[in-house]
Amino acid sequence: PPYNYNFSFYKFPKSPTSSIYPSFFILINNYYRDMKLGISIFILLFLPLVLLAKADDGFVRTKGQQLILNGTPFYANGFNAYWLMYFASDPSLKPKVSSAFQQAVDHGLSIGRTWAFNDGGYSPLQYSPGQYNEKMFQGLDFVVAEARKYGIKLILSLVNNYESMGGKKQYVEWARSQGQAISSEDEFFTNPVVKGFYKNHIKSILTRVNSITGVAYKDDPTIMAWELMNEARCPSDPSGNTIQAWIKEMASYLKSIDGKHLLEAGLEGFYGQSKYQWNPNFQVGTDFIANNQIPEIDFATVHSYPDQWLSGSSYENQLSFLNTWLNDHIQDAQNILHKPVLFAEFGKSIKYSGADQRDQLFNAVYSAVYSSARGGGAAIGGMFWQLLVEGMDSFRDGYEVVLSESPSTANLITQESRRLIHIRRMYAKLRNIEKWKRAKEMKKAQWEASRGGNNSPGN
Repeated sequence: PPYNYNFSFYKFPKSPTSSIYPSFFILINNYYRDMKLGISIFILLFLPLVLLAKADDGFVRTKGQQLILNGTPFYANGFNAYWLMYFASDPSLKPKVSSAFQQAVDHGLSIGRTWAFNDGGYSPLQYSPGQYNEKMFQGLDFVVAEARKYGIKLILSLVNNYESMGGKKQYVEWARSQGQAISSEDEFFTNPVVKGFYKNHIKSILTRVNSITGVAYKDDPTIMAWELMNEARCPSDPSGNTIQAWIKEMASYLKSIDGKHLLEAGLEGFYGQSKYQWNPNFQVGTDFIANNQIPEIDFATVHSYPDQWLSGSSYENQLSFLNTWLNDHIQDAQNILHKPVLFAEFGKSIKYSGADQRDQLFNAVYSAVYSSARGGGAAIGGMFWQLLVEGMDSFRDGYEVVLSESPSTANLITQESRRLIHIRRMYAKLRNIEKWKRAKEMKKAQWEASRGGNNSPGN
């Protein structure tokens, strides 16, 4: 401790009855005075270190409209690859998972989004409510462990809105098989039995202990965030009240199990009644503003597919819509939500138009993200749909990006990664300067305390 237990340096006043012995009471008073000073200096010196240790634990957090990783604003370029768990569960296909991560790192990508679900059907993760295929779960374990190895943060989505890989339709069918009278898939959001099935899946995923690393998913900083549902939609209730209530309930439940990780809803960014004119001519029962104002939702997400949403429009109109779509959501995230926003999916099919138009769309997204990020804005990154590696021809749908086959697109991706990495490094330098200043101030305070506060150690 920065105080001295040797009392010889005190100038004790002389006792009225003795010129030799100090006053016992003054001795005690000075002792406690210095003890309090010592405790204060201890708190000054070591409490920031405790807080710093928490800040540097590898978990991504939020601070206002920014993500924070190890105390520094985190802007990152990313990718989607929904197929990772499926391939990782097959020993003959597992190397493609490692190859995907290696190629991602080679192009500066640091966030990957993938599915933590496959409900019913072929090679399921969950083959009936609460019953899991251990082989598939070990595939997901490998994905998380391999991402950790390559330094990639993951967003894990917990269920699909669509029939692909089960989705809400499978949950509804499971409930029907147990006697529930359900007329619509949208009752996924309201039926108590279905909601119980989904909550059980949340708990099963979050409390899973990785068979490779030995770390529970809820304790693993490799996972950046959980996603409640991929592109939740409830067209039977365009008011948005149904999905709003569901997000509130499920977000609260998830956070009761895991308070370390971020959470996002998985929405596409469609507006509700207040700004429906900004939607691409339809509503799906979601509300970008209200849904993301729920306290447990840590950051907003936006998807962008103008070639699907405006399929009858010219490419020029689609690109114009995209630029407005991007800027509106960035501004609303900054000025209304006061939360970060991630463009979690974007893409354009190259089946009929080739790579040039896709590159223009990628450039539009990357320019909007970078412009916001360099000014400390709410946009934290973009994640293209989707990354494939060589030898995955059956997974090609026109939106695939095989980096080795798409040099112009790969170059755009790498450039954006470098720009965002540069921003992160600039923030890190500023943080190091602030840490140095604080350390210098602490050292000065410690020195002054040890000298009785009368001198300064200089520079």
